[in-house]
Amino acid sequence: MGERITGKTQLTGLLGTPVSHSISPIMHNESFAKLGLDFAYLAFNVGNEGVKSAVEGLRTLNARGFNVTMPNKTVICQYLDKLSPAAELAGAVNTVVNDNGVLTGHITDGTGYMRSLKEAGIDIIGKKMTIVGAGGAATAIEIQAALDGVKEISIFNIKDEFFERAKKTVQDINEKTNCKATLFDLEDKETLRREIANSAILTNATGIGMKPYEGQTYVEKSMLRSDLIVSDVIYNPEKTTLLEMA
Repeated sequence: MGERITGKTQLTGLLGTPVSHSISPIMHNESFAKLGLDFAYLAFNVGNEGVKSAVEGLRTLNARGFNVTMPNKTVICQYLDKLSPAAELAGAVNTVVNDNGVLTGHITDGTGYMRSLKEAGIDIIGKKMTIVGAGGAATAIEIQAALDGVKEISIFNIKDEFFERAKKTVQDINEKTNCKATLFDLEDKETLRREIANSAILTNATGIGMKPYEGQTYVEKSMLRSDLIVSDVIYNPEKTTLLEMA
């Protein structure tokens, strides 16, 4: 690291708390080195109360950009100059890009998800998606899928605080995109079965299947069929019970 930092090296980093456990600095700095990019990435322990001054400080230092993690993803929006269409709809940001002093907030979970489908040769544009989940990652996927041209999205979630938030997500998608979104109670298994049967893709965007919920899934094997695309946002374990069933 020290050998490649120069007087021209630009700062990037992560704002959140706690961040001491984050692997983002290792991942990004290794990537910068391999790609020959003159950036350095650090983790900054900043909570909601320090976000405003941190953003202004990074702007003053001409940081090229930074990531945002909990608990700052929503509060940071008010301190940025612009939001991407997806970030505006989601009301949350996880990446900020600094273009000559103009700070633009992005939410990249949905972008990454849609790109991963494309790279796998899967096209769901103009088709129907059923997705389980209404948390942060799920919301970003739902919004990006709608913006990219998915025709219809059926969202399932248990009736918790995220269910209430999902009502606004559905309203925003229906009012601001050409996609039709509908919210359903995840406890209604027959409706889940029906919506999966009419969908091109099923996505789990919950933590079910990841530690400490390994081996669990909301979906029954009988709901799946041979031509249904099945995806899971969980990366550990690499193959969840849902994916094994599929």
